[in-house]
Amino acid sequence: MIDEFEAVQRLSLHEGIRLQPYRCPSGYLSIGVGRNLETNPLSYEEIKILGRRDLSKGITRQEAFFLLRRDIKKTVENCQSKIPFFDKLDDERQYVLVDLAFNMGINGLLKFKKMLSFLGAGNYRQASVELLSSKYASQVKLRAERLAASLRSGKWHW
Repeated sequence: MIDEFEAVQRLSLHEGIRLQPYRCPSGYLSIGVGRNLETNPLSYEEIKILGRRDLSKGITRQEAFFLLRRDIKKTVENCQSKIPFFDKLDDERQYVLVDLAFNMGINGLLKFKKMLSFLGAGNYRQASVELLSSKYASQVKLRAERLAASLRSGKWHW
């Protein structure tokens, strides 16, 4: 089972943290730890808790991590509902899928049909090869190398 604290640490490493709004490499308005405000706008509950809708002046570190924890929960739920074997994977490989889904959205992750097929069959080496041969890997280089190594070995690679 995914540990929230561990997921926060890993995603913070991969995404970085920006307290002012910025455009991600794909051009989306984002804030905090990779929170895409265009495809994942603030919910009513988040607006209520943050006490505002307008984030143009930035957010605090505490608010960034609040949003991240909610995004992790939602991402895990998406992985559980869309990837039939997700709950059968060990924690490390679950982290990889959550990281990928967090970064490109669940629909983006689901496009990795070969990787997911190999992962579901327990062929971790070939799942790793598929991840590394993707356009995504050429875009995020070190992140993809870490994730592929984790897929292959079942251990986190800094």
